[in-house]
Amino acid sequence: MAYDEPAYRRRDGETDSTARVTGGYGQPETGYRPEGSHRRDEQYPPQYAATAETRVPEHAEAPRVSLGDAFDDPSHGEVGRDRMAVHFLWEFVLLVAGAGLAYLLYAGQPDAVTGAGLDTLLVQGATLGLLALGAGATLRTAAPNLAIGPVAVASALHFAENGDGGVLQAAGVALVIGLVGGLILALVVVGFHVPGWAASLAAALGVIVYIQLRPGPVAVQGDYDPTRHAVYLFGGFAALAVIGGLLGLIKNVRRTVGRFRPVGDPADRRGVGGAVVTTLAIVFSTVLAVGAGVLLAAGSPDPVVPSVGLEWTGLALGAALVGGTSAFGRRGGVLGTLLAVVVLTLFLRYQDLESWDISTYATAAVAVGGGLVVTRLVETFGRPAPAPDTQWTEPPAATTWQAPPAEPNPAPRTDPWDSSRWGS
Repeated sequence: MAYDEPAYRRRDGETDSTARVTGGYGQPETGYRPEGSHRRDEQYPPQYAATAETRVPEHAEAPRVSLGDAFDDPSHGEVGRDRMAVHFLWEFVLLVAGAGLAYLLYAGQPDAVTGAGLDTLLVQGATLGLLALGAGATLRTAAPNLAIGPVAVASALHFAENGDGGVLQAAGVALVIGLVGGLILALVVVGFHVPGWAASLAAALGVIVYIQLRPGPVAVQGDYDPTRHAVYLFGGFAALAVIGGLLGLIKNVRRTVGRFRPVGDPADRRGVGGAVVTTLAIVFSTVLAVGAGVLLAAGSPDPVVPSVGLEWTGLALGAALVGGTSAFGRRGGVLGTLLAVVVLTLFLRYQDLESWDISTYATAAVAVGGGLVVTRLVETFGRPAPAPDTQWTEPPAATTWQAPPAEPNPAPRTDPWDSSRWGS
């Protein structure tokens, strides 16, 4: 075979690296290709060919889950709708408990739930309900206001001292003071971005100083009797509670209200939206506490006794937590606060009629403790369901084919045409 065969001649324009090598009869010689021209399936054994072809690039971006139904911060929070079944089931339990207490009251003391007794019960429920609404609003924004109890007692003392000048005048001054105080507290919370419970505790201690300036009980001045409007007062509280719960079902409202809830470092600021909503919630809760204080004084036949007011804070927080509002913020039900207030009001009335010597602080402690258990249930079963795994899973890297290891001492190969084997 000569090296000038046509199969091995270089054609015009070809170089050593691109010259075509052909076999007999002018056909391409298989197995000999310029470097880099191998097909992908020839670089891997057959069992790895498919894997090598379908490998995902290392930096390929996984498809993003739609955030249209996200209740939380799309950049950090959980994706998906909160599950409400746990709230509805728990609210049914509260409904049964309230119906049971109402039956016990009616069976033992019918006058307590009919006529004038019912009006008194409704005013007591409205008083606790306004405090619970304030506590629930600040809990949902993850900035609980612990000053609502002392503010209510201070408002009651102010109304008792100045009620003879007219209901609107006495209540109006208290509302203005509460509005300004709530705004200052809110600016401290959102301006310095500090926990609401810490700032409101400092505010509560300051209000307690004002309360302690009274040497003894203060007789209520004026003749306003809230039992004449008992149905409207309780109905107003119930409407606010239900409307707030229904608005909380709207995804954008729920996400905005819970914007102050931390999702990472709690010291990180959560943006202007969260600050504005938290400010409104704190001011709203303080104003509601003032209104509750007015009802507390006007609806009491006895003089208003100065107290620190923390027992009212405990009852309000307990009602909101038992109602299904999460202690971590954002999550809450629809009718939970209303039903929890009904249960607590009926229980307090029942224990009075039965002459049970139970401290209000003890009742508040049990309510808050039970509410923390409800919070764990809500956070466990109310968070969005896990989204299906849509991330790419990169298949294992293809294993390159390796030749079998050589024998340690291979036998020397002999050439069958070696002339030495056949003699000269």
